[in-house]
Amino acid sequence: MAKLFFYYSSMNAGKSTTLLQSSFNYQERGMQTLLLTVAFDDRFGVGKIASRIGLEAPAVLFDGNTDLCVLIREKLDEGRIDCVLVDEAQFLTKDQVWQLSDVADKLGVPVLCYGIRTDFQGQLFEGSKWLLAWADKLSELKTICHCGRKAGMVLRVDENGNTVREGAQVEIGGNDRYVSVCRQHFKEAMGK
Repeated sequence: MAKLFFYYSSMNAGKSTTLLQSSFNYQERGMQTLLLTVAFDDRFGVGKIASRIGLEAPAVLFDGNTDLCVLIREKLDEGRIDCVLVDEAQFLTKDQVWQLSDVADKLGVPVLCYGIRTDFQGQLFEGSKWLLAWADKLSELKTICHCGRKAGMVLRVDENGNTVREGAQVEIGGNDRYVSVCRQHFKEAMGK
């Protein structure tokens, strides 16, 4: 039976690297993978998943209006898919998480989702919330805070390195805009 997996972490834990390695493992065994990523994140180019260590692969784009079950069914009509891998899964909608569960349950294709659990204010992203609720298997990928403890939170910083406490939930950025920290340092940086 195929399953829906959610691999979550804070920034810089190697989610995209792990996704690309998983895809490679399938392909090395003669299997076909379908890689999906959110359309509005073009930091590394349009239509690809890239890791900070230099790995990259082409990906099919989706946005909040994409019916992922329909998209994957159409791709299955074109050929075999042994696994679907979703990068930036925090940006999925509730409906899309349900659609991905249908891919596993009705189409029999495993779905591996990789994303950030919480935003810079410590709030769950919509996709992460529903993946935490509905995924068959949850796995945390770990990274560390500057103090050496596990970093489970993310701070948004401005161009001077000052903590940003308000703003839109989604602002695309990398190490220039976000820092992974432990809960204690998150609380200290955010104030109350």
